[in-house]
Amino acid sequence: MSGHSKWANIQHRKGLQDKKRGNLFTKLAKEITVAAKMGDPNPDMNPRLRLAVLAARKESMPNDNIKRAIAKALPGSGEGDYSEIRYEGYAPGGISVIVECLTDNKNRTASDIRSIFSKNGGNLGETGSVSFNFEHVGFFMYKKEIGDFDTVFETALEGGASNVEEEDENYIITCEIPDFSNLSKALEKFGEPEKAEIIWQPKLTVAVDGEGAEKIERFTDALEDNDDVQKVYTNAEFNE
Repeated sequence: MSGHSKWANIQHRKGLQDKKRGNLFTKLAKEITVAAKMGDPNPDMNPRLRLAVLAARKESMPNDNIKRAIAKALPGSGEGDYSEIRYEGYAPGGISVIVECLTDNKNRTASDIRSIFSKNGGNLGETGSVSFNFEHVGFFMYKKEIGDFDTVFETALEGGASNVEEEDENYIITCEIPDFSNLSKALEKFGEPEKAEIIWQPKLTVAVDGEGAEKIERFTDALEDNDDVQKVYTNAEFNE
């Protein structure tokens, strides 16, 4: 349960944080609304909502925005009717891609995603066409300053972690989806994590550089620019 992790290549490395603040807040608000709608509107009672609110606060999203996003999930609001959709396919060079979306118009989103794949050298596949090459897991990242490896390892293991790794200045902890909530609570003793999310982790990565890497960057950038796209995962390993 130790070793080197290439977590930075799991999710497209540029990420939502590089996008315009308004675009970022829209995506964060959608996730908050969906999380609140699917469970308790109280973050303390809803692990997914608590995670969404934490992510929003880390991006300095105003509390009023967070409250409005939760309010959209309440009965009678007439808003927040989003559907979760996952698209799978291939980026240029045969790189596997998983795209997670939240949308209030499935037809619009399907058309947009299909167009992005087509115009940027990708190939859209059927559901399941690449996800079998990924593992759907809970992911936590903490700075090493929280404690020594043995202490973190033991706490994480007791909380249900399936893997604990050291990478540079960070601890990377992963778990099965059903164990996410329990592990999150077990790790609270270390304070707020740098990252805490559900991810698609590739079983095997493919090294890319040069022109190939640039094509994948343009492809994933085009996807992330779409308002309905929440996250983009690939099995590309970018060589610096």
